[in-house]
Amino acid sequence: QVQLVESGGGLVQAGGSLRLSCAASGRTSSNYVMGWFRQAPGKERVFVAGIRWSGGSTLYADSMKGRYTISRDSAKNTVYLQMNSLKPEDTAVYYCAAGLAGGTLPRGYDYWGQGTQVTVSS
Repeated sequence: QVQLVESGGGLVQAGGSLRLSCAASGRTSSNYVMGWFRQAPGKERVFVAGIRWSGGSTLYADSMKGRYTISRDSAKNTVYLQMNSLKPEDTAVYYCAAGLAGGTLPRGYDYWGQGTQVTVSS
């Protein structure tokens, strides 16, 4: 089992920044892909960004490129999502996920955190 705990969400004004953290524990593996997804009220959970523990290669949803940056700290078993130039439409619950397959779909991930709320005011 892998446990994922997100933190760093909150309320921010449009144009502001937030950094989300995802602390992983348990039976983690360097073969995992770590992903961030978000889910707005009444909408599907969508891919934001992903990173491989081993090698650190990254993948972003097209709409997040240039504003969001995913990174990892292997020593701390933590993945980060730096979000800049936030917009009201970025308001959602943000989830951290881990899986061997990875990719842009939720089914590629086996473990999920509880989510952290990000609210961007206009």
